[in-house]
Formats: sequence, C-alpha cells, structure tokens
Amino acid sequence: MLDADLDKENSMPLTHEERQQLEQLEHQASLDDPAFAEKMRDGLAGPSSVAGPWSLVLLLAGILVLLAGVAVQSIVVGIAGFLLMGAGTYLISDAPKSTKEFSWWK
Repeated sequence: MLDADLDKENSMPLTHEERQQLEQLEHQASLDDPAFAEKMRDGLAGPSSVAGPWSLVLLLAGILVLLAGVAVQSIVVGIAGFLLMGAGTYLISDAPKSTKEFSWWK
C-alpha cells in the first residue's frame, strides 16, 4: 500500500497507528470514489492546464509587452502586457504537480 521508495531524508516516519489510519482512508476513498482512487494511485490527480513551457512563454511575453508599453508610453499596450503576465503566472501556479512525489497511494 505505502510507497516503499519514498526518500528517507524527506519523509517523516509514520507510527503504526498512523499507517493503519492511512490505509483505512485509502480503502474508504477507493470505496467512495474508485475513479479518484485510481487517479491518485496513478499519480494523475490535479488540475489540468496548459502549463509547462507555454505558461512560461506567456509570462515572459507579458513582461516584454509591458516593457514595450512603457517604452512607447501606451497604456493599452501596458495593460495588455500586464494581463499576459497575470495569465502566465496563473497557469504556472495552477500547473498540475507531480503526485508521484508526494503520493502515499500505491
């Protein structure tokens, strides 16, 4: 059940009672929502987004457009750059995190 490959340096050991509670939670989750439990086991849970290199490109493009707006003293171009930066930042922060790294489901 528990991932035996967890890094010993970065993980806190669980007591016997905590392991039992975790196994009970895993079992209950698999009974309540089998599809969710399967996603958690596979490490696929998390929000889906366009994140990745494109969100970083969007953020950098926003910075460039904002700087261009300041250079040409255009409020509209500056606002567009700010919105692009905000969208890129949102996509980066909303990116799916690897659940394999923190997964207790196995």
